[in-house]
Amino acid sequence: MLVTGASGYLGGRLVPQLLAASHRVRCMVRSPEGLSSHPWREEVEVAVADALEPATLDAALEGIDTAYYLIHSMDGDEGFAARDRQAAENFRRAAERQGVRRMIYMGGLGGSTDLSGHLASRQEVGRVLAAGPIALSEVRAAVIIGSGSVSFEMLRHLTEVLPVMITPLWVRTRCQPIAARDVLAVLVGLLDHDLPDHQKLEVGGPDVLTYRDMMQIYAEEAGLRRRLILPVPMFSPSLSSRWVGLVTAVPTRIARTLIDSLITEVVVTENAATEFVEGPLSTYREAVSNALERVEGNTDETRWHEAVEQPAVSLPTDPAWAGARWLRDRKVVETATSATDVYWAVTRIGSDVGFYGAGWAWWFRGLIDRLVGGVGLRRHVGPRDALETGDTVGLWRVADLEDDRRLLLVAEMRLPGEAWLEFEVESKSGRTSLIQTAHFAPRGLAGRLYWYLLWPFHSIVFGPMARRIVEEAGRRPKPPI
Repeated sequence: MLVTGASGYLGGRLVPQLLAASHRVRCMVRSPEGLSSHPWREEVEVAVADALEPATLDAALEGIDTAYYLIHSMDGDEGFAARDRQAAENFRRAAERQGVRRMIYMGGLGGSTDLSGHLASRQEVGRVLAAGPIALSEVRAAVIIGSGSVSFEMLRHLTEVLPVMITPLWVRTRCQPIAARDVLAVLVGLLDHDLPDHQKLEVGGPDVLTYRDMMQIYAEEAGLRRRLILPVPMFSPSLSSRWVGLVTAVPTRIARTLIDSLITEVVVTENAATEFVEGPLSTYREAVSNALERVEGNTDETRWHEAVEQPAVSLPTDPAWAGARWLRDRKVVETATSATDVYWAVTRIGSDVGFYGAGWAWWFRGLIDRLVGGVGLRRHVGPRDALETGDTVGLWRVADLEDDRRLLLVAEMRLPGEAWLEFEVESKSGRTSLIQTAHFAPRGLAGRLYWYLLWPFHSIVFGPMARRIVEEAGRRPKPPI
């Protein structure tokens, strides 16, 4: 199998699904560095090629049975439709020369009229790929619900940040969203079926909702208050995209491409692809819940085997603006002290040494937590021999630990979000590094205000903490010889 766009959102999740189904996979990328962060990198062949450079394609397509075409422009630059058309033409001709048996293309759902430039281009690419003798399965979907999907991320960030929204009229447009896992199931399931030369397959979940409905359901699943959404006719696409770029992490140029498409109703009308999915499709609410799921002990990043089982959650390779929008404070201190001694000092946190300074700040934070019904500051008295998963450490609990390498604490205090405190110990070239990171996933506007209002205190608390941990490690009593 050849997977183009393997470094993108859908391709990066499709590859491990194909590998899990025992298929041999070759990834076509313009830059092999784009795959370096994927844990399955060593399990695939890599072909360096560019669909806009025909001379590079034959080697990538040589010996391929089925090619997944997941290439399309989202940057909104002028001339994107012409580039996508040319890329599809080049790819199809090279596939013909190399005897590729079948192509599978991920396109966009929508009627044949009143399409945005983006949706019209997606469907034109399908026609270009279908113009030759190679059998083409064209899968058309609306909004894919999964962390990292650009449409879902825009909806997520708008809902998270704004408790009150004055919105364009497109929030009333109907849409049939589909879960990421169900799209992937269709793309893999198609391999077991020989379809006609050009088969268009429309895919959508069981729910037909307006974008306003989707925002309200997201708010419920994310534990947010119900949003007040007021549609008004004055927002032009240009103004809307600038507003989205201002209040969310989605770049304005990408937001403009999406907003132009949101005025089009995208609902399945024929040739539904449900026969390629075992069992019922996920509801929109279930898909959102899966997208919000985080893997305990690894904050917001997903391991390879979890990406197969949970394709809706975020991956380290997703864009920086994707996922749960984690906010972080990272401190790094180097020392000549051994990793064993640094880890020993880390695991003493919350015992007789307290939190290595700023005791008044921790006492005050514990008092506030107690006043609002939280657990308060639970301080261990005296030295501690060892830490185990589940132990309490002040306002925190041990979520994960690995001897001499890592300690992860999860906050049990009352917060407008989720907080983790991670300590990693790394050794290299005779030096040891302590990497101390405070992770915070804010819940709504209150969570973001909480983080930034407390930011001045981070330098008072977290900076000295990391330095004093290293100093304590250097003072560790040595056993008698």
